[in-house]
Amino acid sequence: MDAVAPARRHNADVDEELHERVRDVIASIPAGRVASYGDIAAIAGASTPRLVGRVLGEDGHDLPWHRVLRADGTPAPHLVHKQLELLRGEGVLADGSRVDMRVYRWRP
Repeated sequence: MDAVAPARRHNADVDEELHERVRDVIASIPAGRVASYGDIAAIAGASTPRLVGRVLGEDGHDLPWHRVLRADGTPAPHLVHKQLELLRGEGVLADGSRVDMRVYRWRP
């Protein structure tokens, strides 16, 4: 049996170094701020925002995942209520289900 836990398996296009860079960027988003998948991809040097989503899905349980939104400021549909609740607790307010990225976007 492979010694690598399933949550740490990566496709060939997400090597361990990139995986950790993505995690580090997400971990550095401060409370009260948000970033888009594309923002994180650009900072971490990932080729596509989808890789950020993959890392969060595989290994994001211990990260401030709720601070990562779509480029238009909306959460993933299956997380909308929980994500907006967590953000509201940090002072990030939404208009309906959209966070104003001009107001709350994190700029490292």
